[in-house]
Amino acid sequence: MSQTSAASWNTPVHALGRVVWEMSCLLGDLTCFGFRMLGWLTIRFPRGRTLLPIMHQIGVESLPVIIVTGGFIGMVLAVQSYDQFKMMHMENQLGAVINVTLVKELGPVLAAVMLAGRIGSSMAAELGTMRVTEQIDALAALGADPIAYLVGPRFLACFLLIPVLTIFADGVGVLTGWAFSTTVFGIDSFPYWHFTKKFVTGWELFTGLFKSVFFGAAIAVIACHRGFHARAGAEGVGRAATEAFVYSFVAILVVDFLLGAFLMKMYFVLWPM
Repeated sequence: MSQTSAASWNTPVHALGRVVWEMSCLLGDLTCFGFRMLGWLTIRFPRGRTLLPIMHQIGVESLPVIIVTGGFIGMVLAVQSYDQFKMMHMENQLGAVINVTLVKELGPVLAAVMLAGRIGSSMAAELGTMRVTEQIDALAALGADPIAYLVGPRFLACFLLIPVLTIFADGVGVLTGWAFSTTVFGIDSFPYWHFTKKFVTGWELFTGLFKSVFFGAAIAVIACHRGFHARAGAEGVGRAATEAFVYSFVAILVVDFLLGAFLMKMYFVLWPM
């Protein structure tokens, strides 16, 4: 009887239900964690000596990988777009599609993915190690709130610096896309920049930077949450770091889709056809 009952709970429908339930619990816990951190930020702003080293780690030390990523994005877009534009005899407009795609979509998304891989995983592993070695418990025992002391500075650093990193990725990508298109494909610089100026407006720049702020906030909250809930042992810390990257990557795509749809609606509200 008991075996029959246990088997009846292992159907695909029950498995799907368990996944939905676990994801709902995770989203609820993440939301509470984020609001608790924001609550502490409103009453206790992190001190400079706590915030600046984290900003240096996230901003300055991430610049090389962001610059390399942005540089290759611009060249890859040029390579992938040139043949199609040449078939339509529109290669002079290549700069428009490269730079619109770069500043509006790929620059912010790939900069956020790089930040999630490098910083998100690192933060989850660092906080996970503190969790399993009971340093977080020790902070709480001393009267300091671990979320205010450990999560607040990391959130602020990600929130404030990812737009700056996105600007670097966009800028380098624009330059490498132009340099590759003019030197390798022989496109004249004047039409390249003329069509770029025509199609890349302030709204495209705003769209990319606006989305990047939410990407940074999501990465920080998810990474810190996974670190705070790391299980014991090296395997638990490693799993927290992996989950931080995977969940952050999914969150970046979801936020990108939702904000993209929202901003498109806003554009037509502000500038109706």
